[in-house]
Amino acid sequence: MTTRTAAQRHAEARVSHRARFADCPTNRLLDRIGEKWVALILKELAGGPRRYGELARTIAGASQKMLTQTLRRLERDGLLTRTVTPAVPVRVDYALTPLGQSLMPVMEAMTRWAEQNMNQIDAAREEYDAHDAQRR
Repeated sequence: MTTRTAAQRHAEARVSHRARFADCPTNRLLDRIGEKWVALILKELAGGPRRYGELARTIAGASQKMLTQTLRRLERDGLLTRTVTPAVPVRVDYALTPLGQSLMPVMEAMTRWAEQNMNQIDAAREEYDAHDAQRR
């Protein structure tokens, strides 16, 4: 029987935790919807299909590259569809899938919670920072 050092046991526990974290459906979802432009894109598409140009204008802070990458990831996840209509110029429309639509009540609940509680979180942060500054 081999003996392991505390550092080895700690490293094994860390690897095990990371594996459980990576497999956790909640963490995997939060990783996706927590990305910078995802909530705005989903909110826009909740109102119905949008052309790429409409999304780009509405989400003006996102670069073309970031918007395209985010849309592709959401399409890969099955949350939205991309429809290309041959025309001059080509028309590209994005719409929520039924899976994406089923996420909207969750996003709306998170929005309501944030609107009701962010003032308290901001106040708690300020209080913490003030006490933290005094401890230094």
